Amino acid sequence: MPTPSTFVDQTKIEVQAGKGGDGMVAFRHEKFMPNGGPAGGDGGRGGSIIFVADNGLRTLMDFRYRRKFKAEPGENGRIKAQYGKAAKDLYLKVPVGTTVYDFFTGEEIGDLVENGQELVVAKGGRGGRGNIHFATSVNTAPEIAENGEPGEFRTLRLELKVLADVGLVGFPSVGKSTLLSVVTSAKPKIAAYQFTTLKPNLGMVLLPDGRDFSMADLPGLIKGASQGVGLGIQFLRHVERTKVILHMVSMDPNNGRDAYEDYDTILHELASYTEDDLSSKREIIVASQMDIPGADEKLAQFKKDLAAHGVDQEVYELSSVTHQGVDRLMSRAADLVSEVEAQEAEAAVKPKEEVKTKTYKYHRPEKMEFTVEKLADHEFEIHGEQLERLVAMTNLDHQDGIMRLARRLKKMGVDDELRAQGAVDGDDVYIGDFSFEFVQ
Repeated sequence: MPTPSTFVDQTKIEVQAGKGGDGMVAFRHEKFMPNGGPAGGDGGRGGSIIFVADNGLRTLMDFRYRRKFKAEPGENGRIKAQYGKAAKDLYLKVPVGTTVYDFFTGEEIGDLVENGQELVVAKGGRGGRGNIHFATSVNTAPEIAENGEPGEFRTLRLELKVLADVGLVGFPSVGKSTLLSVVTSAKPKIAAYQFTTLKPNLGMVLLPDGRDFSMADLPGLIKGASQGVGLGIQFLRHVERTKVILHMVSMDPNNGRDAYEDYDTILHELASYTEDDLSSKREIIVASQMDIPGADEKLAQFKKDLAAHGVDQEVYELSSVTHQGVDRLMSRAADLVSEVEAQEAEAAVKPKEEVKTKTYKYHRPEKMEFTVEKLADHEFEIHGEQLERLVAMTNLDHQDGIMRLARRLKKMGVDDELRAQGAVDGDDVYIGDFSFEFVQ
């Protein structure tokens, strides 16, 4: 059984917003007013499901073992024209940096990048209207009321991309986890074999001059990672949100690898990432493990190879074991983070409006479209999202409601389409869970 600290960065969940309360069929029965007219109130709104970004969370672990979430329905309408109570919305906390997608279409519904930001992912259904709304001069005592609107149901994919100012990249076992443990209070797993880090580790760097920034130790890359080799996309996804990359290259002369080839391979994988060209991010080249004998000679060759390929950047020498170059490197990282933040602010065309709540809005079709499918001899099924919603909101316990539905179906052209498909008297017609006998 995984521990509560297990890092989970992707998960699939189902959310069901609350159904609206049903409208009431009721009549006034006051003294001396035996036929006092309709008095059925409206149902209350169903509860919506809302994600809230919380910077106290670091993982989607809470959603690993609970995959289905359902909000409460609204209260039914009451007598004496009283409205039913609206249901409370269901708030679900997610880590800052969570992106929400429709599981089946891949559509991005929202991106939660600020603490306290809210995203409505499933809208509660509106309450059905009571019979006070259906009185006419012809029918002064209507036995018509609407059922509550069904709440939205969605299957979602949650994806967490680590929000870090600085990301540590490089081949496995180049010293990323060791550096993170030295400069932050993070406690990453460290061992002398590849892929010790299977999930990102995040820590805060606090400098003596008061500056600070977040740093993530990201899983090691290998050739072909952008195509899914090794940890592949699981890693590259987390690089997207970093402002600065610390590109660590091992100077261990005993690892059997060419330093420049390692450096170039990582750059290629960053550039090949399909979602975004990550190679354009600000970079600091770090020669790690400089405490190992023979590292100086390998560093000298690495610098020559960089110059030969037109790379004109300073290489920062580092030993996380002896702490050589750590302070200077962290100061440079803080400088670059500040520069990137200033550039981003300057690039903004206009000040970003503070928006705490974003609601995914379902776009209803302009027309109530439907299709008729012949299931078998004398059996037909009608499909159409709005049509099925209309049926679900029709109170079929009263004859007035049934007749109102029949009139609306006829007006929409359902009868004509059934005839065109060969329907005759007595055929069975299905709309969702509702069925009726076709009459010419």
